[in-house]
Amino acid sequence: MEQIIHKLKKSKRAFIASHTNPDGDAIGSLVAMGLSLAAMGKDIVLFNESPIPAVYRFLSGVDRVVNRVRAGCAFDTAVILDCGDLHRVGEAVPIVEKIPVVINIDHHVTNTRFGNVHLIDPDACATAEILYRLLPGLGAPLSLDIANAIYTGILTDTGSFRFSNTNRSAFEICEKMVARGVDPYRIAQQVYGTYSLGRIKLLNLALDSIEVSQNGKLSMMVVTQQMMQDTGARPEDTDGLINYAKGIKDIKVAVFIEELNHGTGQTAGRLPYHVSLRSDGSVDVAAIAAAFGGGGHSSAAGFSIESTLPEIKTQILGLAEEM
Repeated sequence: MEQIIHKLKKSKRAFIASHTNPDGDAIGSLVAMGLSLAAMGKDIVLFNESPIPAVYRFLSGVDRVVNRVRAGCAFDTAVILDCGDLHRVGEAVPIVEKIPVVINIDHHVTNTRFGNVHLIDPDACATAEILYRLLPGLGAPLSLDIANAIYTGILTDTGSFRFSNTNRSAFEICEKMVARGVDPYRIAQQVYGTYSLGRIKLLNLALDSIEVSQNGKLSMMVVTQQMMQDTGARPEDTDGLINYAKGIKDIKVAVFIEELNHGTGQTAGRLPYHVSLRSDGSVDVAAIAAAFGGGGHSSAAGFSIESTLPEIKTQILGLAEEM
């Protein structure tokens, strides 16, 4: 940690990024780090390739996040947050690879240890927890805006303190953020209190797509691009849908298969999908994801794949036989 603090204090221009399709921890960590370095007088660029989900736009600092950076921009330091692999930042990888100092801060057990300097703690409930421990060493004041970002990161990555990664630090840190002025009700209302009509319509279709394996231990939910178009849903509207499949009685592993925006580059007849995995704690889904080139935690993981939907379903249902 001291090495990272030294390098950040020495830095003059930093590129700070988190993973595509960001969740609350990715955005909260991005904002917390960005605001801290800005308060130190550093020249910073906050980057996320994907649009910021509407539920997190209340955080002060998200208006500074850009989704494009000119290839010629010069940085002396990159801080990559909440990414198990460098490629999780998306198309900015070539830019990061040219930056002399790359700092990797993460809490995924499957992290590939990319970069020059690592701060990886799989026991942390969220990357925001790691930043809470790191930021005081920088000497930047813990503003209310930073506190809101850290609280949001921990709240969302623990599933409102319901997931197995919820630890003692999650409660201790959030209590300190509340003491600093964070309003738990306001943040809960922003993050969980309202849904778009598109999400409600999409939920209806997603629930209809649920399949359960023959042994009753695995559930599978699917969202396609056609479903997104038919309901007018946005990418962030899929967030948390997997919990409906996970909540089915006796389910050990829930699987959420999401067809991605096609763009270009896919093989004829095969489409890009992201597969999210959630476990009740009895199955290590990080190991499953790793077998497909992905990663995550033992209870929450994922991977991306280019395939056909029937092939993915067959592969996933085959996993149930080993449970």
